[in-house]
Amino acid sequence: MTTTVIPFPPAVTLPVENSALTFPVRRVYCVGRNYAAHAVEMGHDPTREAPFFFQKNPDNLVLPGNPFPYPALSENVHHEVECYVALKDGGSDIAVDQALACVYGYGVAVDFTRRDIQDEAKKQGRPWEMSKAFDHSAPVSAIVPASAIGHPDHGAITLAINGRTVQSGDLSQMIWKTAEIIAELSRYVALAPGDIILTGTPSGVGPVKRSDHVACAIEGLAELAFEVI
Repeated sequence: MTTTVIPFPPAVTLPVENSALTFPVRRVYCVGRNYAAHAVEMGHDPTREAPFFFQKNPDNLVLPGNPFPYPALSENVHHEVECYVALKDGGSDIAVDQALACVYGYGVAVDFTRRDIQDEAKKQGRPWEMSKAFDHSAPVSAIVPASAIGHPDHGAITLAINGRTVQSGDLSQMIWKTAEIIAELSRYVALAPGDIILTGTPSGVGPVKRSDHVACAIEGLAELAFEVI
């Protein structure tokens, strides 16, 4: 018997490395300016200010093996390579020393930003959603379970366009570490299993164009490659 006026939207699930199981996505959060060098290149003070957060939608995620369609209404779309965290547990006001117990696994992602639309929104004091949470705005790798790799706190994070490395940093350079990010975010919202958190990008962000080949990686963790179409 039908009980809804429209069909339920399809669930968004991410592949798990070396497994037939998938990970259902609940919400997607992102941390802004979490690498000092990136804060500087964006014109901000790199000191340890309180982290700030914004969101993407679960159906903004692009699964491995799929291209990134260049969005309409923008001519300046920037790449931002990031480590993402997938939660298996959650709660409110999570203690820092308990936060990593909430993590199911990790992966590499690209937070695409319509920089021209974001810049205009900033000028007018308007929200960023249309620059961040647009369709196909976050290609992601498969999730690598923490049970297989532990909780990485260092390792090179890179992004190359057409074979040329343009972003290069290390997870150890994050201003707010993974456990701190989870704990701080849980002060604002009750986190839950299925939540994804993108943890910030190193310096070197810049534009992509149609026909570019993008390849990104986190040393010892995951790789992701796709075309811009």
